[in-house]
Amino acid sequence: MFDDVLIAVDGSECARRAAKHGFELAARYDAEATVVTVYGGADERGRAVLDETAALATDVGVPVESELLSGKPASTIAGRAADGGADLVVVGRQGRSGVAKRILGSVTERLLRRSDVPVLTVPAGDIEDDTGADYGTVLATTDGSEVAERVAPYGADIARRFGATLHALSVVDIQAEAGVFNAGGVGKEFVERLETRGRQAVDDLVDGIDTADFEVRTSVVRGTAHDAIADYVDDEGVDLLVMSSEGQTNLAGQQLGTVTGRVLRSVDRPVLVVTGD
Repeated sequence: MFDDVLIAVDGSECARRAAKHGFELAARYDAEATVVTVYGGADERGRAVLDETAALATDVGVPVESELLSGKPASTIAGRAADGGADLVVVGRQGRSGVAKRILGSVTERLLRRSDVPVLTVPAGDIEDDTGADYGTVLATTDGSEVAERVAPYGADIARRFGATLHALSVVDIQAEAGVFNAGGVGKEFVERLETRGRQAVDDLVDGIDTADFEVRTSVVRGTAHDAIADYVDDEGVDLLVMSSEGQTNLAGQQLGTVTGRVLRSVDRPVLVVTGD
């Protein structure tokens, strides 16, 4: 699944933490790893960032290539991933200019909108206390749409590689479905239909994958999608989320800026965003 991992860094601590996850993931998959940085200033500083990052790979024994790129960061990284045949991009969720623990860096958000390659986003945190890519619990979310079902093979393969439990989750957002101006409330049958559809969504997600080598748990919960996902992550001790960059227009999320974007801003776990067609 992952043969060529592209790790994009900017010299921030968050990027260093992301690189650690990227190297460990590359080691687990026996994949090639390339570190890139996009610098508009002195080449010396850019190369120093690359060297500092590559040094992190020695702990896991992964050979690393380094490239200094120029241009607009998001489009340059996305282009390098596509042209170079990468099948995973790894980035920090907070860039050098980030001031809040859970801010979504502008470069990361633009990259997620442009990339045809799945993007693993890693939040800020203390790299010394980070256990790295030790994913024992993987959560795949679905709203029942075809694009959301793209997460299934990624969640399953990672669960298999790490011996993890794969959780498949669908959120029933009654208010979003009924309409915010439905003052009269909704009936029992309406809610039951939504929950039946949610159960069908998680069943469809796992039906197409071989689950012989790992445990699978399916859940349907009620609530506002991004809040319910964040609560599930905390309650179940999820180590890695796998989400689609978009979903059905009347369900969990229309564009990156809705559910996926809000989850990226609210959870402190790595999130693999499955992008592209």
